[in-house]
Amino acid sequence: MRLFFSLLLSLLLAACAGPQLRGTGDLGLIIERASGRVTLVDTSTRQPYARIDGLGDLSHASVVYSRDGRYAFVFGRDGGLTKIDMLEAKIVKRVMQSGNAIGGSISQNGRIVVAQNYTPGGIKAFDAATLELLAEVPAEYAPGRFSKVVGLADSPGNKFAYALFEGGEIRVTDFSDPKRPKTDRYPAGNQPYDGLVTPDGRYFLAGLFGEDGVALLDLWQPEKGARKILENYGKGQEKLPVFKMPHLRGWSVAQGKAYLPAIGRHEVLVVDVATWKEVGRIPVRGQPVFVMARPDGRQVWVNFAVPDYGKVDVIDTLSGKVAKQLEPGRGILHMEFTPRGENVWLSARDDNKVLIYDTATFTRVGEIAADSPSGIFFTARANRIGF
Repeated sequence: MRLFFSLLLSLLLAACAGPQLRGTGDLGLIIERASGRVTLVDTSTRQPYARIDGLGDLSHASVVYSRDGRYAFVFGRDGGLTKIDMLEAKIVKRVMQSGNAIGGSISQNGRIVVAQNYTPGGIKAFDAATLELLAEVPAEYAPGRFSKVVGLADSPGNKFAYALFEGGEIRVTDFSDPKRPKTDRYPAGNQPYDGLVTPDGRYFLAGLFGEDGVALLDLWQPEKGARKILENYGKGQEKLPVFKMPHLRGWSVAQGKAYLPAIGRHEVLVVDVATWKEVGRIPVRGQPVFVMARPDGRQVWVNFAVPDYGKVDVIDTLSGKVAKQLEPGRGILHMEFTPRGENVWLSARDDNKVLIYDTATFTRVGEIAADSPSGIFFTARANRIGF
């Protein structure tokens, strides 16, 4: 009888203990673009812990996190905005906010989530707690003409910088009063196609598709307007075929230099961020798409457009040369470093796997099955500007 009561007490205590406690600092999310599903992962154990279906078209999805890393906001290509609880592994709320969208961002104070839209052209701001629509800012650049919005990034002061593709502008919208946003406009050049904010939040850069170069706006001194830099950034005088436009969010700043993909060329450009002048070029094995620095800045990992999208080159920033060449899998679309950079996770879309590498030894230390994986997003992004 005593044994019976002891077992009963153990069961009752276990029932009262509730779910296992878990922090958010080592969690992440993998986009499974073909199935409208996300896989939640633990970067310390290198294992998935949940899968969530029903997120719609994830063919160009992106993710931002709440300040505490508990909630992920997934922006789908079909205009869906989905809030996911990373601890309870469930959808909190989902809204269809547009017809065609291409990502979003979250404000400095973590209270506003902003989506950028192709159709209708403009941005929309939502309450991060409830996903209630707070404000809409149309991207009207001429009477009755609306532009696709690209390159949306958060900046200090609960402001958001973004570019208008057809409108040829950089805009900065201040959501200090979320229901009464204020927008400033800056001419930027021909067809800005993407954008990023530097890690310190000072500069917004927009790559130009319609001309050679990059538009730069100093967010500390926006009254000076946008100026053109890096006129040899793109295809140059020799017009080269471009198999995939590079992603500016894949630019990296390390040791006072920016590393960025030369459009259409088999090169990584090196730029002095003090002067925004080119100081070198590093030959690589294909047309770079993402050029991403390890958190300590010692390495820069580069993936490529077709036909070289099964290759990865690793640049040693101390020597300024490629130190390692890898062929990890088919269709390497995205790379994400763990917060301190000991591992890098690579999505191998055509192998239906995410591959995990040790960045010191370049050995594979794990893999996770996933259905056509693309974007990989870790909760460490919650504490970074422009991510």
